[in-house]
Amino acid sequence: MIRFNFVLLMVILLSCSASQTEPVIPTDQFGESTIERDSLLLDAPLFCNADVKVGAENTAAYFDLIHDKKIGVVGNQSSMIGAVHLVDTLLGAGMDIVRVFSPEHGFRGTADAGEKVDSEIDQKTGLPIVSLYGKNKKPSASQLAGIDVLIFDIQDVGVRFYTYISTLHYVMEAAAENNIQVIVLDRPNPNGHYVDGPVLKEGFTSFVGMHKVPVVHGMTIAEYAQMINGEGWLSGGLVCDLTVVECEGWDHTKFYQLPIAPSPNLPNMTAVYLYPSLCFFEGTIVSIGRGTDWPFQVIGHPGYANDVEKDLFEFIPAPNFGAKHPVLEGETCYGFDLHESSIKSLQEKATLDLSYLIDFYQHVKASQSFFLPTNFIDLLAGSDLLRKQLSEGLDLATIRATWQADLEVFLLMRANYLLY
Repeated sequence: MIRFNFVLLMVILLSCSASQTEPVIPTDQFGESTIERDSLLLDAPLFCNADVKVGAENTAAYFDLIHDKKIGVVGNQSSMIGAVHLVDTLLGAGMDIVRVFSPEHGFRGTADAGEKVDSEIDQKTGLPIVSLYGKNKKPSASQLAGIDVLIFDIQDVGVRFYTYISTLHYVMEAAAENNIQVIVLDRPNPNGHYVDGPVLKEGFTSFVGMHKVPVVHGMTIAEYAQMINGEGWLSGGLVCDLTVVECEGWDHTKFYQLPIAPSPNLPNMTAVYLYPSLCFFEGTIVSIGRGTDWPFQVIGHPGYANDVEKDLFEFIPAPNFGAKHPVLEGETCYGFDLHESSIKSLQEKATLDLSYLIDFYQHVKASQSFFLPTNFIDLLAGSDLLRKQLSEGLDLATIRATWQADLEVFLLMRANYLLY
């Protein structure tokens, strides 16, 4: 096994033109590189990062709104303005930050998925950090005491079960209850070029799916915030005092390469693009590569038995930085290696792909226990329909056809909130 490499590297000076500028490697405040460069980057359409100005960079649009306010920051390791963290930028400009709030994975983005993150003190700034995960998903009135405005700046990946949009909901709701303004500093959605997947149904609401949206919703975090307000999704019909600072140089037809890994197990753009399709395996007995060098880029199970006689990819999950207790730890898994997929092909696909899920359901032995006893896959899918469809042996085209009516309704609603 190759050791999992979280030395993260990216190219941010590639433009949407045919520029061949030598890449600049961004670093965090400790001087460490922040995202690994995709091995097939040159095979991809050029990312438009050099033309993009994220909301946080447009300080002229929000500094006047906060210069005399008590500030709370909702952020994590992705809350950067170039090579400087948003918190450090605000402090350097003399802003009065009272408290920092962090989502799943923590303020520095180092915790495993689902891992309890304790509130703490930021070692660099001495600011108190309140974890918005576990039992404390929503800021309490006491945690918001003394705060006039909340700045929300977190890089999302545009997928319903990626929990940062659930944190956004609870932050907006708590702010509305306590008469606090929320300023969302927008960032591009790396999966913002398409909309696909089943729409969440009544009775299947959870922290991995709070709203009636498809798996891939195709909205930025600010567009999504506007939808939360506009559709009356906050408790009791509350409306948050919301201000949006848009990003520039990006729209839903362009591809943006994340300069910083949004969470430990999405280390590169291959994983970010495959995540919407492969995350369903989290509700099964199959490994999607946690505890390897390729999380959300390989699929395998010891019982996988392909009908076609050919060599199968093998891997053995082991504890590492992003997965302290990975699924199928220490067991040899057989399946598929997708980590060398062409970035260009993943971008052009623009479709939620359940073919691997269907294939593994059909070929993994002991299929009656294929799904976890908790039926977690129902929460990921947004209903129990997908699990039943797989059990009935329905093909991909038939399954996809059951999404279409709901998707058409959602697309009409989504159009009301798009900014780009």
